[in-house]
Amino acid sequence: MLSTSALLEMIRTWESSSLECKSVRVVNEKVKEPDRDSLSDEITAFANHEGGTLILGVDEPSRQPVGVNAGDVSALVSFVSEICKDSIEPPLTSFFVDSAQIPDAAGDYAYLVYVEVRRSLWLHKSKGGYFYRHGDTKRPMSTEHLLRVGQAHSQARIIQFDEQAVHHAGEDSLNQALCLKFVHEDDSSALLKRRILVRQNGNLQASVAGILMCCMAPEEHLSNSYIRAVCYRGKVRDANYQLDAKDIQGPLDEQIRGAFAFVNRRTQTSASKQIGRVEHRQYSMRAVFEALVNAVVHRDYSIHGSAIRLFMFADRMEISSPGRLPNTLSVDNIAQNQYTRNELLARLLSECSVEDPMRRAVERDFMLERRGEGVGIILRESEALSGRLPIYEQFDPELKLTIYAADTSKVLTASAHPHPHR
Repeated sequence: MLSTSALLEMIRTWESSSLECKSVRVVNEKVKEPDRDSLSDEITAFANHEGGTLILGVDEPSRQPVGVNAGDVSALVSFVSEICKDSIEPPLTSFFVDSAQIPDAAGDYAYLVYVEVRRSLWLHKSKGGYFYRHGDTKRPMSTEHLLRVGQAHSQARIIQFDEQAVHHAGEDSLNQALCLKFVHEDDSSALLKRRILVRQNGNLQASVAGILMCCMAPEEHLSNSYIRAVCYRGKVRDANYQLDAKDIQGPLDEQIRGAFAFVNRRTQTSASKQIGRVEHRQYSMRAVFEALVNAVVHRDYSIHGSAIRLFMFADRMEISSPGRLPNTLSVDNIAQNQYTRNELLARLLSECSVEDPMRRAVERDFMLERRGEGVGIILRESEALSGRLPIYEQFDPELKLTIYAADTSKVLTASAHPHPHR
């Protein structure tokens, strides 16, 4: 939050690569100036560059702060928020909008509305195109510039996106107890070595992997970094037949545990008495565990606006993870080949223990054991149980895995008469 004195000092020094001032005209609670499209261009330019501050309520010819009436502040704040969410692709989340009181020429009080835009992890487009800041003005990106920046973003997404700095998340965004799972002491240098913290422009900031593994609420910094789980009574998505729904949040290892518990709770089980009690489940929980781990560790966290989705139906389970298969992987060779999109995340998850009773069910000591066995387990154990091979499908921009449920009623009927008369 900026103070009134800080805003006035910024206006006094006037516009720079990190500051833009705009006049405002509000009529009947409708913002007439600045124009929605031109303002979206300005905000996008900051997000695509190094971030900056936009101050609304400044007379541009005289460079004097004039502010707006108290009754117009709400309309102006809503106007800016709507632009960030609706007029920019992907929607901008790394911004803060507020107001500050100033004395006007008559000695009464008026308000400046300001927007702090942080440098974004994503490349954003406004209605006017792609912009960046150059000196004290916004400029459209040339084709060469756009390709160069786009390539840099693409390389970050594919190779080391999980090691990039989350620009608005400092060291205090990380939870000490969670960090101590990966380092032996509460020390910034140890976190830097593990790339949980990274140094950006001289400042210590949390990495994407650091936020995902060592922050109690990763979704506050990286939107949609959670698992949305829904269970339906029938075979189609229909809210009228929804049995259970939960957004499973928290550090990634906790998301895996939470999603596993959701499936375990909603999986039907039958029992037969042959020699002792024998339980028959719809799904191999070992296969479910491997599928959840793969979805979490291999999803493309650079894709904005899409969470991992876990849907359970009467006859199947679907797990959809944002992002295309990386490198040379395809749905045809996924069982034979191995490629890790998020290497740092994989290393951290491989250090997270699996506790009983889940450990007994999944036969794993750690969340990720990195032997390339996961897909094979999913395919073999699920087919052995249900008689149907799971299916991987690529729907741009997400990968969907369908695991078919075993028919426990048939298993129970067959088990009741294991040796029929011939």
